[in-house]
Amino acid sequence: MPDDLDISAVRPGQLLARGVCRHLLSLDFVSVEELTPERGLRVDVMAMGRKGEIWVVECKSSRADFQSDHKWQGYLPWCDRFFWAVDEAFPVELLPEDTGLIIADAYDAEIVRMAPEAKLAPARRKKLVATFARHAALRAHAARDPGARLWAG
Repeated sequence: MPDDLDISAVRPGQLLARGVCRHLLSLDFVSVEELTPERGLRVDVMAMGRKGEIWVVECKSSRADFQSDHKWQGYLPWCDRFFWAVDEAFPVELLPEDTGLIIADAYDAEIVRMAPEAKLAPARRKKLVATFARHAALRAHAARDPGARLWAG
């Protein structure tokens, strides 16, 4: 999404993810959006730091969006830290206090509550790094060659 893109056609959660990814990059984390760590789960943003640390960020654009999410606790075993990303108007008192909190918009974000760390097991980390790399490579290929048939499985 370039800066001059008409963002009125982009879904609110995607705008939050954009700002989150920009901020995480400023912290030297690379990120991918809509990654599936396991069948039935799809995280909004997964980020990886230089030392292989893995953060998951779930973007919630409204109270209803948060209240309808019944899978978020299933994401906890797939990251070292778990965050919510919401805009400044979101009622943050709804969010569990033992998770991280990021306030974001389409252009940037700020971590206002650091998530507690729960280190991944080495075997799970290895699997996630490979999944992350494959997902990122497929996305890069699709950007270079939009007409290519890509297998994402």
